[in-house]
Amino acid sequence: MKISIIIPTRNEEGMINEIINGCRPYADELLVVDGHSTDRTREIAESAGIKVILDNGKGKGAALRHAVNFVTGDIIVFIDADGSHDPRDIPKLVEPILKGVADHVSGSRLIGGSSELHGGFDECFRLMGSSFITACINWRFKVILSESQNGFRAIKTDVIKQLGLEENITTIEQEMIMKTLKKGFRMAEVPTHEHKRKMGYSKISLKKVWFRYVYSLVKYLFF
Repeated sequence: MKISIIIPTRNEEGMINEIINGCRPYADELLVVDGHSTDRTREIAESAGIKVILDNGKGKGAALRHAVNFVTGDIIVFIDADGSHDPRDIPKLVEPILKGVADHVSGSRLIGGSSELHGGFDECFRLMGSSFITACINWRFKVILSESQNGFRAIKTDVIKQLGLEENITTIEQEMIMKTLKKGFRMAEVPTHEHKRKMGYSKISLKKVWFRYVYSLVKYLFF
């Protein structure tokens, strides 16, 4: 099966070349979807021979939904460009799909470990919120997942195109899981380690978007 890797970016000039080179051994196709970076992110990716498309400026979720329209592979892997995901974990993500036992596989920091999801109040609130959302998903769909927010995942291309994804921001990760389960596709997870961001800064402000996580959870759990 042909593997397409999608890398969403926004001002990641310090890491994008390393992520591209790390993904190359596992990709039949590499695609960068860029959030209108003001640094050299697009230039570096294009110089490396990677196809770059621009998103519509509405957020990571909208960028991923847009990028799916351009892939030609049978399996899509999503990986962040900040160095928090290790490309060497990609074979673990796609293995359950290649073996025919899953349609969608999410990486789990809760069983694979995290170098940043601990130590402060912000991290504590993130972990509490993530655990609550995951517990609700497990209760609703009678599954046992350890987390639902990791952007590092693999999914069959024909499956993601059937999910009818709507979220424009990072809530797309939990939406993707809930709709996979709701539509009867097979969900799995594997341990992947989350590293600290090596360069740049996070584009997410939970203070501004927490309500969207709650709204999304209720919407896709029950409606």
